[in-house]
Amino acid sequence: MRRSAVPPVRPTPGSRNDDHRDIGHGREAPAIEVDGLVKTYGAVRAVDKVSLTVGEGEFFGILGPNGAGKTTLMELIEGLRQPDAGQVLLLGQRPWPRNPRLLPRIGVQLQASAFFDKLSAREQLETFGALYGVPAARAAELLEVVGLTDRADTRDDKLSGGQRQRLSIACALVHDPDVVFLDEPTGALDPQARRNLWDLLGEIQARGKTILYTTHHLDEAEALCDRVAIMDHGRVLAMGRPAELVRDLEAPTRVSLPATALDLDTARGLPGADGASADLGEVVVTTHRPAALLGALAERDRLDGLAVRTATLEDVFLQLTGREYRA
Repeated sequence: MRRSAVPPVRPTPGSRNDDHRDIGHGREAPAIEVDGLVKTYGAVRAVDKVSLTVGEGEFFGILGPNGAGKTTLMELIEGLRQPDAGQVLLLGQRPWPRNPRLLPRIGVQLQASAFFDKLSAREQLETFGALYGVPAARAAELLEVVGLTDRADTRDDKLSGGQRQRLSIACALVHDPDVVFLDEPTGALDPQARRNLWDLLGEIQARGKTILYTTHHLDEAEALCDRVAIMDHGRVLAMGRPAELVRDLEAPTRVSLPATALDLDTARGLPGADGASADLGEVVVTTHRPAALLGALAERDRLDGLAVRTATLEDVFLQLTGREYRA
């Protein structure tokens, strides 16, 4: 995938290069409104009284372990499933029953890609585009954007998993939608392609588009999202800006040094230290007063090999959802 601006199909009214970080808190009209949404499958409540609002132009992430209800929630908002209770407004309209007026305004990339049989990457995009009256030339533009120009004449079943994922994203963007739904879009991508997709998504948002997506990459959510909702067992456990959620956790800072540079007893007695432990040839000191601790280490000339780790969105996620393995 090359780093490139997304070529528009039509002029986009109103530049959104201003501070979109306040979106979702009343500055802009909501693109998505969810109120008391419920979806059950037998005894399982896949979505359990979920309410949230996504502002126009906002990058909103839905996070959670496997089986948390993320994909079901996305499909309810997209209008692919009928809710058992509650309501959804998407761009001011109800997506269910299936609303043909919304289809040209939304782009959807599903977890499992589905393409037309025996068509090349270019033909897939041209076919998707034709459904929305998009010129065939748009296919070549999108292939370049997602880095598949050299695979334009390759059938989808001959593409790698990552290449199919990029083609699926291109299909979701081919008609320049106002709201883009991406369900784990980077799951099959290598690190380079994943970072290039970050650039692409940032450029899409900069043009005023709303992005709703799910991911298991918490560093990705922390870097890209204006706000996130963390789900488990069908419920939203926490919602807000990533930095605010991390700050509210009040987790200690971890300072690690090679065990050869600092012994455990000395580490436990340092100013600002809350505790210390040995781990794989390192001494790890926890502190809520990192300035005092780092000052004490500097006085002792013990800064070589030092690493500082503050809390991240992953710490928030694990505190809320637990550490047990989810199949």
